[in-house]
Amino acid sequence: MPNIIQILSSEVNSLAIKSFIKNNVRQYAMAVALVVIMVLFQFLTDGILFKPLNITNLVLQNSYVLILGIGMLLVILTGNVDLSVGSVAAFIGAISAILMIEMKMPVIPTVLICLVIGALVGAWQGFWIAYIRIPAFIVTLAGMLIFRGFTMTLLNGKTLSPYDKSFQAMANGFLLSDTMKVNGINMIAVITGLLLSLVFIFMEYRSLKNKQKYNFETIPLSLTIAKVSVIIIAINLLTFSLASYKGIPIVLILIVGLIVIYTFITQKTIAGRHIYALGGNEKAAKLSGIKTKRVMFWVYVNMGLLAAVSGLIVAGRLNAATPKAGVNFELDAIAACFIGGASSSGGIGTIIGAIIGALVMGVLNNGMSIMGVGIDLQQSIKGFVLLAAVAFDVYTKSKANND
Repeated sequence: MPNIIQILSSEVNSLAIKSFIKNNVRQYAMAVALVVIMVLFQFLTDGILFKPLNITNLVLQNSYVLILGIGMLLVILTGNVDLSVGSVAAFIGAISAILMIEMKMPVIPTVLICLVIGALVGAWQGFWIAYIRIPAFIVTLAGMLIFRGFTMTLLNGKTLSPYDKSFQAMANGFLLSDTMKVNGINMIAVITGLLLSLVFIFMEYRSLKNKQKYNFETIPLSLTIAKVSVIIIAINLLTFSLASYKGIPIVLILIVGLIVIYTFITQKTIAGRHIYALGGNEKAAKLSGIKTKRVMFWVYVNMGLLAAVSGLIVAGRLNAATPKAGVNFELDAIAACFIGGASSSGGIGTIIGAIIGALVMGVLNNGMSIMGVGIDLQQSIKGFVLLAAVAFDVYTKSKANND
């Protein structure tokens, strides 16, 4: 009898693992791909990729893609895209330069004004898309041209600089970089990694207990432990690497905050479920009582707000507002979402997936740059990666339908 029970238990665990892998195949496949790409470039760059300075540069250089990717995911979940985010980011950067550099306005009021303007830009586009029913592709393509033109007009084709030091710190600064150092290691970053590990363990434990309480399907404990262990190792390797240079970048704190907030919104709130429902089947969502127009409108308001945040970060990092800022940002954000598991038809995707996709793009850019690969060839390689990711999405969906 014990042998039969063990066999049945083993079969149940095997089925649970297969179900878990099948339901999360895109996201976990790209997570594995990210690890493989990082290890590959670590060897190809003779160990430069994982150096503390380069890890910090990876975070700083890709901060705009990570921020835009979060907002773009919500847009893509509705089955649309936003082609204007790069131009909006440049437009907000130009406004911040005029207010801070030319009009000598303090940093905090300038940032607040820029965020409000970004939200208003999103509301403008969301109005045409949600209520007038003009296709999002057309509205945001028009927005890309309009706000690029506004940027060039405001700056008169010139570059404005420099910004206030406190504004630059938002994009280039570090959290208490000169305090609590032991043998050159920033202990604040190390402690932060340990605290984040404990928080993650607690959240996973609570999630597991809630699922068991309501008799939801759970993956085997061994697989859960393996998943938690890998993530904890990744968190502490990252924070230790940052600690070995200058500590935790301020922009990373902002990004982590956005990831937590938007993951909670998409997975734990009614508003998040409405966004997924809208993208899955708009007619069914409308018949079920969801105010689809309002949902669509606020998704674009949110995108405008995050585009403004990205524009401020880029301006602070460059220490200048330029007419050419933000070029191709929209393509990077869209690619990050699709590579990270979002479906082109809408209704499928996660914030973590978009972050993984953005990191894949960032590591490819960084690794190829270190190797001296030309920017033209880099674009081609990223194009092939995007095509492969979408093809994989189509393949897995058709296989699931056949099963």
